Amino acid sequence: MAVTKDQTSQIVKKFKTSDLDTGSSEVQIALLTAKINDLTTHFAKHKKDHHGRRGLVTMVNKRRKLLDYLHRKDVKKYQDLIKALDIRK
Repeated sequence: MAVTKDQTSQIVKKFKTSDLDTGSSEVQIALLTAKINDLTTHFAKHKKDHHGRRGLVTMVNKRRKLLDYLHRKDVKKYQDLIKALDIRK
């Protein structure tokens, strides 16, 4: 099941840095993580969905680039975000 509008708004509300923030790195990474987690469960059931897997790899690469950017700009925010999303050790 895809990430719904309600889930998206909750994620934005949790990770936004200002009142009108919807596109900061933190929000983008959190939204991508939700989509990646959703697709990961999809691929556990549908092993032969190779076209969808390509989209998953694209999302993972985009998240990695955003995480690298955030790490370069603000290490404290990076560490807080990966801890909140539980995506690293």
